[in-house]
Amino acid sequence: MSVSRRGDADGDQRESSGSDEPDVVEVAITDELDLHTFLPRDVSSLVPEYLDECARRGFREVRIVHGKGRGVLRRAVYAALDRHPRVASYRQAEEWAGGWGATVVTLTPSS
Repeated sequence: MSVSRRGDADGDQRESSGSDEPDVVEVAITDELDLHTFLPRDVSSLVPEYLDECARRGFREVRIVHGKGRGVLRRAVYAALDRHPRVASYRQAEEWAGGWGATVVTLTPSS
């Protein structure tokens, strides 16, 4: 899976080859998605694509790491989870797994 993005997590523009095309980032599909390098605006497309692919691969539970910070990424993740049809439930991760800096998502089985 890949996602296009501009700039870094602080909103700064990256040096590029001079092209106006956004950077394309390959995201490995595992049971964990770390959003630390993504912008909140990336979440609305990245999280649903990630969840669809995880469900397709048979994952029943995944962890999304959004960090603690000011909660901007967490709110964007929750909004995406609330709209996604494959999300059965979600909860804050256990303290040892990131606490309020990560969300554990239970997916409905793929049909």
